[in-house]
Amino acid sequence: MTLSILDLAPVVSGGTVARALRDTIDLARRAEGFGYRRYWLAEHHFAPGVASSAPAVLIALVAAATNTIRVGSGAVQLGHQTPLSVVEQFGLIDALHPGRIDLGIGRSGQRRAELTAEARAGVPPRSRAAEASAGPPPEPRAAEVVDGLLIPPPFDYSRLAQHPHLAHAATLLQQPGARTPDFADQIDDVLAFLAGTHEVRAVPGEGADLEVWILGSSGGQSARVAGERGLPFAANYHVSPSSVLEAVTAYREAFKPSATLAEPYVMVSADAVVAPDEGRARELAKGYDLWVRSIRTGSGAIPYPSAAEADAHVWTHDDRALVQDRLDTRFVGSPGQVADGLRVLRRVTGADELLVTTITHDHEDRVRSYELLADAWDRP
Repeated sequence: MTLSILDLAPVVSGGTVARALRDTIDLARRAEGFGYRRYWLAEHHFAPGVASSAPAVLIALVAAATNTIRVGSGAVQLGHQTPLSVVEQFGLIDALHPGRIDLGIGRSGQRRAELTAEARAGVPPRSRAAEASAGPPPEPRAAEVVDGLLIPPPFDYSRLAQHPHLAHAATLLQQPGARTPDFADQIDDVLAFLAGTHEVRAVPGEGADLEVWILGSSGGQSARVAGERGLPFAANYHVSPSSVLEAVTAYREAFKPSATLAEPYVMVSADAVVAPDEGRARELAKGYDLWVRSIRTGSGAIPYPSAAEADAHVWTHDDRALVQDRLDTRFVGSPGQVADGLRVLRRVTGADELLVTTITHDHEDRVRSYELLADAWDRP
């Protein structure tokens, strides 16, 4: 199947971390039966509503509970760890589950630290940089529909990057005084450790049968590094829908054949909620608005709200503006509606594979959503 799953191990309102972890393992087992290709775990920190703070630990648990589905990270953040520690962790898992483990690597931890450092140093945010220059600020890019796929205006992260919570978090994710090397150099270290060509040996890790991926949200360094090293690339439509086409284009333009790939291989992520009919799906998806709002206000993802909690929230215009791009680019509806929407995403981005993330307040609704989507995916 060309569908895979991204799981954040969501903690729902009234739930516990233990329950979230048990639900993740249960979903992985059932997703394997539904025929999904991969089951990836995200890395998030300081978020009361997300239990996936240590993807390597969760990957080991999920791999031990399943038999055939590939299990991996979406993504390990090299801004928080060294290449050696990542290779050793995943080498341990691969030793017990050879040929099933994906090492997905992201740069967002490094970029977040850079933005926070700039904010502390008084560097003007990117959205205000034009105001500090002689010229007027550029006009915001309008939403557009490309061959049936909505590409919303870019979200302005400058205010979020200056949030004191994020600045403090950045100091806790690294040792005091630590400096993150260039992302390309880190990836080269990872590949060298795995290949056994580094000046020192990573044991376990050297020779591990890992599938190395780069994840990215824009046409920047992550896309270029993935292409130049001939690695598969995963682009973010669900987190950064405005730049997904730039990301996949930059990757393909930079691509050079390697021992890993003869030609580019792209996976694109998407948010989806599926139910037997559209009305029920929209009811199940109600908590998403508040959940995204909590992330984009800088406080970290809250426990995933119920439909009743979502209905009780009074929205302001500014609140809506914070989350609108994420709401407009979800795929919510009946199995046929969501499968058709995801086919459009695959066609427009040229994706070889899609990575679907679904969160509902009730675990069984989430399992059923993935089951319905799997059933509908291969139908004409």
